[in-house]
Order: sequence, then C-alpha cells, then structure tokens
Amino acid sequence: MVRRAGAQAPKARITTAETAGARAPKVRSRVQRIFIFVLALNLSVALAKAVFGLLAGSVSMVADAFHSGFDSFSNVVGIVALYFAGRPPDPEHPYGHGKIETLGTLVIGAMLLLTAAGILYEGYRRLVEPVVPDITAVTVGVMVGTLVVNLAVSTYERRKGEEYRSQILVADSQHTRSDVFVSLAVLGGFLAVRLGYPEADPIIAFAIGLLIARMGIRVLYDAARVLTDTMNLPCDMELIRAVVMDVPGVTGYHDFRCRGKPDEILADIHITVDPALPVSRAHEISDEVERRLKETVPGLAEVVVHIEPEESP
Repeated sequence: MVRRAGAQAPKARITTAETAGARAPKVRSRVQRIFIFVLALNLSVALAKAVFGLLAGSVSMVADAFHSGFDSFSNVVGIVALYFAGRPPDPEHPYGHGKIETLGTLVIGAMLLLTAAGILYEGYRRLVEPVVPDITAVTVGVMVGTLVVNLAVSTYERRKGEEYRSQILVADSQHTRSDVFVSLAVLGGFLAVRLGYPEADPIIAFAIGLLIARMGIRVLYDAARVLTDTMNLPCDMELIRAVVMDVPGVTGYHDFRCRGKPDEILADIHITVDPALPVSRAHEISDEVERRLKETVPGLAEVVVHIEPEESP
C-alpha cells in the first residue's frame, strides 16, 4: 500500500533511542552477565541439595542435586552462544553471527524436551513399579527452598529477557521454570502419599512432563520462525508509517518487510519521491528515512531503503 502526498498519515508518538546497532553489544554483554549470575545461583542450589542430601542420608536428594547441576548447562549454552553471536562480521559471515544465539535457543528447547521425556519416563516407571518417596522434614524444606529460588530466578530472567528483547534469555527462563514444575511435582507426590493416594504421584509426573514438553515445543517453534525468516516480529506499522511520512520529500511508501530476532530486526522498505528530484537529493531522503527508523523502531538493526519515483495519477 502506497501513501501519497496529500493523504494524512495518522499521528503517532515518535521517540528517539539509541540505534540497535549501537545497543546490541551493550545489551548482549548485560544478558551474558545475567546468565553468569544465574549459573552461579543454580550451582549454589545444586551444591546445597548435595550437602543436605549427604547429611540427611537421602539418596534421592543427592540425585536431584546432580539433576540441578545438569540444568545449569543451559546457562553455559547461553553464555557460549552470546559470545559467538557477538563476534563482528567477517568475509564468510558478512551479516554477522547473530543467528548463533537462535541456535543456542534451539539447544535450550531441546533440553526442555529431554527434561520432559525424563519426567514422563519416571512417571511411567513409578506407575509400573510404585515407589514410596523418602519424605523427611529436610527433604521437604530443601524442595520448598529450591522452588522459591527457581521461581524468583525464572521470573527475573523472563522480565530481563523481555526488557532486552533477548530470545535466548526468555527461553532459559522457561528452562528454569521447568525446575519449578519439577519441584511442584515432587511436593505434590509427597502430599499424595501423606493423604493415602500414592497412585496420584505418577499422574502428577505425567501432567508436569506434558506441560514442560509444551514449553519446549514452543521455544523450538519460536526459534524456527527466526531461522526461516518468518515475518512474525512486533513491528508497529503505525509507528513506521508515522516515521516514514514525517521525512520531508517522501510522498509514499510500500512493501515494508522485516525478519530476524526481536533484538536484531532486519528490514527493507520502498519509498516514493518526486521524480524530478536530483539523484543526490533522493539519496539524502533515503538516508534520513533509514536513520529515523533505526533510531525509533525498537530492535531495528538494519533497514534497506529503496527509492522509487512517484507515479502521477
């Protein structure tokens, strides 16, 4: 759709921010620091489980400590993926390495599916061969403490992931949230046994396993949409129209397209100008459109502006 001179474009609030290209290294560094902080916290939780498990003589709690330690691998995946994604463009990768972050997101999604498969298998095993869990005050206390810590961490990760528009940080928050569901499943099993319904334990495990599998599939689906250049990004078309039509000399626009990650959007747009304008002036207008879009549209890292002469009615 082309907006022509004389047609009033709806007014939208235009704000100026740092360009995405300038923000990207800073944001990536902040997200890396969050991953390192979460990794240290997860390892501390795993260590606490191991220590209390050994002191209480609880084999199951020691096993859960190893499970928590393995979960920290997703944090390592995030740190490594962000490191390589932040490398500058080179002759073999002229568009940069940003999609390595999306590959890291795929790995975290696969880890969620593996966690779900493990829980579903454990639920099946307990359904075939019922096992009465070892319930002690220490066991319950550590599980509740772990639940609270993981809930706080996953909430923090998701909030920061949305703030920085980081797909991999949001995915890792889902992985941390899976530990919350695992703890709820264990506590639910404890409660079921106390109430005299031990058969409810594997049913709870099945429900939690399916929920985590759904989370993993969603993470994989979102990452796949980025890798296949699906135009699923939250580009505000009202804002884009207002920015473009506010540039002096632009008589219309059409064919706006975008792709990429939420924090690294790549776009192109066609603008129309007076055909009588000198080439140098038309080029200046295209540069101004590019500059304003990159300053105003959140996450926009690059935009290619095509110049076309306005067709007379």
